[in-house]
Formats: sequence, structure tokens, C-alpha cells
Amino acid sequence: MQRPKVFFKTFGCRTNLYDTQIMRQNLKDFEHTQDENSAQIVIINSCTVTNGADSSVRNYVRRAKEQGKHVMFAGCGVKTQGKTLFEQNLVQGVIGHSHKERINELLSLGVAGERFFCDDALDHIDSTIITEFVGKARAFIKIQEGCDFACSYCIIPSVRGRARSFPIEHIIKQVQILLDSGITEIVLTGTNVGSFGRDNATSLAKLLKALFALNGLRRIRIGSLEPSQIDEEFFSLLAHPMLERHLHIALQHTHNTMLKIMNRANRFEEDAKLLEKIAALGFAIGTDFIIAHPGETPEIWEQAFENLTSLPLTHIHPFIYSVRDGTPSASMTPRINGTLAKERLHRLNAHIAKSNRLFRERIYAQKTPLKILVEKRLGRHLFGLDEFFNKIIIESSAESKLDSMVWLDICEYEVQEENNYAKI
Repeated sequence: MQRPKVFFKTFGCRTNLYDTQIMRQNLKDFEHTQDENSAQIVIINSCTVTNGADSSVRNYVRRAKEQGKHVMFAGCGVKTQGKTLFEQNLVQGVIGHSHKERINELLSLGVAGERFFCDDALDHIDSTIITEFVGKARAFIKIQEGCDFACSYCIIPSVRGRARSFPIEHIIKQVQILLDSGITEIVLTGTNVGSFGRDNATSLAKLLKALFALNGLRRIRIGSLEPSQIDEEFFSLLAHPMLERHLHIALQHTHNTMLKIMNRANRFEEDAKLLEKIAALGFAIGTDFIIAHPGETPEIWEQAFENLTSLPLTHIHPFIYSVRDGTPSASMTPRINGTLAKERLHRLNAHIAKSNRLFRERIYAQKTPLKILVEKRLGRHLFGLDEFFNKIIIESSAESKLDSMVWLDICEYEVQEENNYAKI
């Protein structure tokens, strides 16, 4: 008897991507497919970080329902719109984070025609070990769940729960299995990665030391860190050759008035000292930046931009503030004009693009070999990322047998506008 086919539609962040892999791993009586059209069941792993994210998810739910699919709803949206979708009969089942490892049992109920609503207790830690990471050259490894911060714009603590860490033994076992399958680079991820270990008497630094000892691991990337979470123990590991030469440190803004409005723990003066200290070790540094949050007057913006240009940033994930109902920021005024917000966004992006190019030119001038994990091939070109989290395009000969998951040390390359370029 042919097993029903299941398609996963994943919205949002790396943590959601990992959660989808958890659900896929627990499919026993169903067949996973990457072809949506051939699937009888669609599992929507939702994102709810903004009202816009909710809207995108709802549109997809309706489309899947109209196509006659068995629609199952999972992810962060369970807490914010799962009940409404269920009561409107747009989804057959709702699967909170706490229940995703029961996916096989719940899908069996759904296929049999039963409807179910499994809410999230917000206290669960997965025990599943993923044996392969589908569709990616590197593997994302979730090391913790939840967040203890209370940023005024963010809904995530209320849909993911308080910070809680996976046992180090579980993480090591998980990573080693993926290394044995051929993965050579891992990305440590979670709701709030830097809080790892604070609930079970360990630390991110201790986890890194354990990972450094594993055979077959070539590079570790670390997800977003809060400035306050970078301590001396962590700092002492930054010179390790297995650690990528790029850190993403979530500042969110560079003006103290805005940081206070956002209920952030960090302040610009301390952030500047921290980033300079990291940059002095040769690191590329990225950050998040929220533009046009209520309260960002023209005067505050100009000072914030001047502050930002003084920082040694090479990468940025800027985004225009988007309302998330149920958060303190949603009721704040005045709102910033959309056209003005876009002007600020373009100005920010232009500055960081220039900063990144100057950083790459300094690396090139040193003739430092770039360590490249080749992720894919398109015709005569290979594509990958270097240890500074910059893209590189490599022109290879037709006879080259290089393919995904190949490591190269590139000594001769040129800096282009957005990427590095090399020939082999």
C-alpha cells in the first residue's frame, strides 16, 4: 500500500527550518516529498514575527485548502492564529511545538478524518536525532529554545516560551551523526543562541569546546548573539581555526533613546567597545537593525546613522519596523512615514555594502587564502561562502569534478561589487 505523501511548507527562520527536519524525521507511515503538487498532506510550519508574516501564512493556508489538501498547521503561529484557523475549518489539525515529535500519530488521525487541536505548553525540548539534513549543504543545529528577553517589538517569547537548553550530550550526538553522513559545517541556531547553558550550569563556550573535538567538523557558524551574552570565556575561543571569522551580534539600533524604547538591554557605548574588540581579531561583524520603529525622529535617526558608521560592521540585516499585534510597540506612536523609512533603509544598505567591500579588499591585499565550502554548481560556476560569510563565485573547468560539499583554499581571487570571484 502506497504511503500518503507529505509536503512541508516552512516559513521564517533557521529554527523553523530545524523544526521541519524534526517533524520529517518522525514520519514513519508517510512519505516526505518536495513536490507540493503530488502531496496529499501539507504541513505548514508557520512564522508569526509580524502581522505581515501572519497574512502570508493565512494566504498559503487558504490556497492549500482550496487545492483539496489535508492541511496541518504548526509552528509559532499556533499561539497567534492557530485557534482561529481551526475554528474556521481552514486547517484539519493544529500542532504546537510541544507536539511536533508526535507528527506520525497526529497525521494518522488527520488522514482518518479526525480533527485535532494540540496547543503548545511552551516547555518542551525535542529528543529527536536528525539523521540527515534535507536540501542543505550545511546543517543547522538547534541548541536551545525560547527567549528570556522582553523586547517591546517582539512576540517570540510568548510563542516559544522561556529560554531552555538542549543537553550538551544530545547536541554532540546529533552533530556527530550528521558529520558521519557527510556534513562538514554546522550552524548553531535557536531562539536566543547566546542564552545556551544558563539554565543548566553550562555555557556556549563549553559547548564549542566539546564540538571542536569532533572528527570531521570543519567549520562552526554561530547564530545571532546578544551583546550582553559575549563573555570572556567565549572571547577566549575566537582564535580557534574551526570557528568562522564572522559573528552576528544583534544590536537592533545605535541610539540609546531607541534602545530604551525597544526595551533592549544593550547601549551604544558598550556595543562600540565590544565590536572594536572583536574586529581587532580580524572578524567580520554583522548585526540586525530595526528602521523606523515608533519614536525614531529625524534627529534620532541622523545620530544613529552617524553612530553606526563609526562601527566596524561588514554585514547587516536591516528591516523596516512592521507592527506585531500583541506587543508593546504595536500601540506606540508616532508611526514613521513609509517613504522615509525606505530612504533610511537604502542609506543603511549602501553604507554597509561599501564597508563590506573595503573589508574584503583588505583581506585580498593580505593574500589570505579563503576557505570555501562549495555548496552548489551551476554550469561552469561553483558557489559558496568563505569564513567571513561572504559569497564567492568560482569559475571551474568543464573537467572539474568539484561539486557540493567540497572545501577549497582559494589564494587568487578578486573583489567584485557584491561577491568575491576566483578561477581554478
